[in-house]
Amino acid sequence: MTDKSTKKKNVSVETEAPAEDVNAPQSDETASEKTAADETSGLDPLTMKLNALEQEAAQDRDRLLRVSAEFDNYKKRMARQMDDFKKYANEALLKDLLNVVDNLERAISTSAGAIALSPNASEKESVAECVREGVEMTLSEVVKILNQYHVTVFDAMGKPFDPAYHEAVMQEASDAHPDNTVINVFQKGYLLHDRLLRPAMVVVSKKN
Repeated sequence: MTDKSTKKKNVSVETEAPAEDVNAPQSDETASEKTAADETSGLDPLTMKLNALEQEAAQDRDRLLRVSAEFDNYKKRMARQMDDFKKYANEALLKDLLNVVDNLERAISTSAGAIALSPNASEKESVAECVREGVEMTLSEVVKILNQYHVTVFDAMGKPFDPAYHEAVMQEASDAHPDNTVINVFQKGYLLHDRLLRPAMVVVSKKN
């Protein structure tokens, strides 16, 4: 009887195993790994968002620089156009004034010829003074106005023919000049600043 009870006790002792405490604290290594995993999973979306924002900011900065450069070019272009407008705004008026200059110069030349044909010496002198003084004063005033607006005559006589500046009205045989040389000027040419206002009407040489 005693042996049986002893056996039962032994079986009970061998069968029962100590229960594992689920509330027991985890090891330090396991806790650290879990914390690191949590931090990594939390930082990845933030890093991606930050990278996207930085890329977007860089693109915006590039666009801003391009727009700024284009605006600077636009301002420079408008400044040049405005400068050209100021320089050449009176081109048509000044071109018409050149005809006045031509007529005055012709009047001076014609009066000199008429005076030479006059038989009376005193009359010649009187006519010469009156005509020449009046015409030359008028011409001087017109030329002064033209100069104020940067209109200048350019020399064509003896220069090689240049279709950009000369208008050939005829050719004349000449052995004294190289071929295509301006040997006579019918009408002077003028520049407005550095732009052609009116070409010179010229006679051009040609070889026999």
